[in-house]
Amino acid sequence: MNTNTISAGVVAPLPARLSLIYAALFTTLWTWLIYALPALPESGLPALGVRLMAHGLIALGLWLGLERTSLTPRQRQATWLFVMIPFTLWAAIAWTAAINDAFRAGASSLPLLPAAILLPVIVGAPVLLLSARIGQLLDAMPAAWLIALQLYRIFGSQWLAYWLRGVLPGLCALPAGTGDVLTGIFAVPAAIALASGTTEGRRAAILWNVFGLADFAVAIILGMIMSPGPFQLIIPQGPSMAVDGFPNVLTPAFVVPSSILLHVLSLRQLVRRRPTETM
Repeated sequence: MNTNTISAGVVAPLPARLSLIYAALFTTLWTWLIYALPALPESGLPALGVRLMAHGLIALGLWLGLERTSLTPRQRQATWLFVMIPFTLWAAIAWTAAINDAFRAGASSLPLLPAAILLPVIVGAPVLLLSARIGQLLDAMPAAWLIALQLYRIFGSQWLAYWLRGVLPGLCALPAGTGDVLTGIFAVPAAIALASGTTEGRRAAILWNVFGLADFAVAIILGMIMSPGPFQLIIPQGPSMAVDGFPNVLTPAFVVPSSILLHVLSLRQLVRRRPTETM
């Protein structure tokens, strides 16, 4: 996806331009903090804060979206629990496994990290795409919500900071970090454009989703072929920090599949609606 296409489609209104500027400034500040204070990401506190924030926003957005549907209060509660209970359990399991180094190379004979990335998508995507009740929710929820939520992707600039510090190979850090940053920076402008109800805004939102998914495809493939294990094809030269330990491993083990499922939901929502119904 060409970033010029995104900018031409979504950065015209003043609010979109301002959100783009603010996101870029915050991303620059965050990258500098990770670069200058390596103990900060190693503490796990930023990872915890971002995960809790995203988790809370998903829980709140899900409930507010359900309140817009014609479902009964009991049905809304059941649907909310149907989504949030497995999502919360998944987060807890991934966090516990990461703290106990279960994802580290050699910790198990099973490819636990690839499984953590792919299994939630393989299991969750069909449910989200085929569920009639999820369809009702998506029809009632503003389409811009699912896009603006992924503003958190700007925190992926940590991979660029690691590359600048010389502890992560550029072949892995640059595509993954740059893709995450672009997806996060353009999330709010794309959401604003989509909320305008124009055909161009809807097209920009679809392209944004495609770009975000392509970023993950590249990052997953590079991560698998460069990490120690049965899929390794490239052995990085020079120092390379381990990304299969806490807290960095939470990105592929939890954030990546979660974000892929958010893209899946967003695309289903956009496909189900006409351009004038995207607000």
